[in-house]
Amino acid sequence: MTEREFALAVVQRLQAAGFQALWAGGCVRDELLGLTPKDYDVATSARPEEVRRLFRRTVEVGISFGVVEVLGPPSSSGFLKVQVATFRSDGAYSDARHPDAVVFSSAREDALRRDFTINGMFFDPRTSQVLDFVGGQEDLRAGVLRAIGDPAARFTEDKLRLLRAVRFATRFDLTIEPATRAALQTLAGSILAPPPVSAERIANELRPLLVHPRRARGVNLLYEVGLVKPLVPELLEMKGLPQGPPAAPTGDLWDHVLRVLELLGPEPSFPLALGALLHDVGKRRTVGRTPDRYTFYSHEHVSCRMASDLCLRLKLSNTERERVEWLVEKHQILCDVRKMRTSKVKTILAHPGIRELLALHRADALAAGRSTDHVEYCEQLLREWSATDLNPSPVITGHDLARLGLKPGPLYKRLLEAVREAQLEGTITTPQQALGLVQQLLKK
Repeated sequence: MTEREFALAVVQRLQAAGFQALWAGGCVRDELLGLTPKDYDVATSARPEEVRRLFRRTVEVGISFGVVEVLGPPSSSGFLKVQVATFRSDGAYSDARHPDAVVFSSAREDALRRDFTINGMFFDPRTSQVLDFVGGQEDLRAGVLRAIGDPAARFTEDKLRLLRAVRFATRFDLTIEPATRAALQTLAGSILAPPPVSAERIANELRPLLVHPRRARGVNLLYEVGLVKPLVPELLEMKGLPQGPPAAPTGDLWDHVLRVLELLGPEPSFPLALGALLHDVGKRRTVGRTPDRYTFYSHEHVSCRMASDLCLRLKLSNTERERVEWLVEKHQILCDVRKMRTSKVKTILAHPGIRELLALHRADALAAGRSTDHVEYCEQLLREWSATDLNPSPVITGHDLARLGLKPGPLYKRLLEAVREAQLEGTITTPQQALGLVQQLLKK
């Protein structure tokens, strides 16, 4: 059974028991667009206790808001599940996220409480009838994102909708309706004002935005509506910073970064997309000038620190933060790969993020009109060198140094690093040769 089939079965059982039951929200939008919904939600006239009586396995995920999760048969990712919510209207939102109270109501009233018209439709999968009380079908056909009712009220109820507006406009290539856009621009600065939207919720909206093929348009829209300033103010430092030689500028850094984002390919990882967005963010703080060019010495290190700060603010996982930091700090390192020592090249190419780094190097070079020869050379090396060539087992370890009477410390570390470098260069291949090198270094 597919998730769609299970969602249909849930509707059928509710309707057979005498209740109104419909698919609701994003799954209806996606079905009308010919897309495969990520999940299915059901809205019904049945009260939560009535839903629980009808289905054997349920989870109370939001019982105070009338939401019950119905579990189905096993699937490849666990159990099939559909959230079933009672039609409701909402009271005030004092925490700018959840209604203080809800009143169980009708399908029409339930539609009027939702965020955007494209998400406010219902669909009866048994009859293929669309119930549209808010004009969502017309807006989908016209390519318009429109808030339901008063836009300012919708955004004030849940301030994350400010960011969701940009994500939906980007994902579905929509124009934001003027009144909705005006409210968005007016309220954008309040997204972190008390009560602020949590960092985790902001990050969860930025993920799909940055990995979407139209990510560059999405980032530019964030700027246009005023959300960059409260969320990622560091990006504003890129506006107006010249690219190219002083005598013949080729645009500003903002334009360059947007072009890099475009050139990442259709499905970059989130760390790669975020790293691309931030790879040059430290240039403003390092800019210098000679008669024929601008200089940005050590901007990759400044950019890395700024990227790290943002990752911490967004409360990303350590794994994601470390990958973003590595990509930003190394985004120039392979430009002179043909001149680098073999040991250094192997160390970089052995990193688990190397494919992301090469994608960033390629996009950065193409955006600046430079050659991608360094990327192609690295890809050639990756084809020629095996995983063992890139990262062979150490010929000696700290235990071998301990048997020589050495104690852990700075010298201990330097000796192991020197042996590792020689191993990657191919000048030593056996423990005997490695210990011989250690003895030579100790004499020095």
